[in-house]
Amino acid sequence: MLNLDAQGMVVHARVIARRYSQIERQPFTEIEGIIVHQTGAATSASAFNSYGNANANGAHFLIDKDGAIYQTASVKKRTNHVGPLLARCLVEFKCQPAEFKQSKQFPQSSVPDRMHKIEMQKSVPVRYPSNVDSLGIEIVGRPSLPPGKNPPGNATPKQREIFFNQNAVYEPVNNAQNASLQWLLDELAMSLSIPKTEVFRHPTVSRKNPTEASTAAWQ
Repeated sequence: MLNLDAQGMVVHARVIARRYSQIERQPFTEIEGIIVHQTGAATSASAFNSYGNANANGAHFLIDKDGAIYQTASVKKRTNHVGPLLARCLVEFKCQPAEFKQSKQFPQSSVPDRMHKIEMQKSVPVRYPSNVDSLGIEIVGRPSLPPGKNPPGNATPKQREIFFNQNAVYEPVNNAQNASLQWLLDELAMSLSIPKTEVFRHPTVSRKNPTEASTAAWQ
């Protein structure tokens, strides 16, 4: 079981404290789950640089290519690491007719926003964990386009960005990273009473590239 200090930082030889107050938000009321991400960059330095910006977004822990584990935010504070939630009841075939009627109460302009607002009226485990009640773990790894997969030559910068986001594939999580992820998830689940059934990859709970963290393994 992990030892946490008064600031919500892990005291353990395997966890390196590298806290960024810029990514921390309000105190948690409760922690219901854990979301596993990949950084989208090739090095930990890239993530650390972004975490140093004012009002930056980020996760509570980062696992480097060599398996080193960094704690980048207090487990007592929220961070913004999850986007608009997907409807868990759709995935689990448990939606009720009233939920579809309720969607008419929200503006039609943004389906993700409407779905998120409906989901946030629920509690875990009826909905997926969100920023307000989940820890985030980043694994260093970037996406790239498969060989021979290139945008049209006349594509605009915006079209190229969309093409990349739709077609890029994240690099595999390596063995050292998966070993550290397994250890960290086991320890956090035990220490903070988080059910392992509430640990998810980022694309499972939000609208993200489906290959992000797809090779992360903890069971």
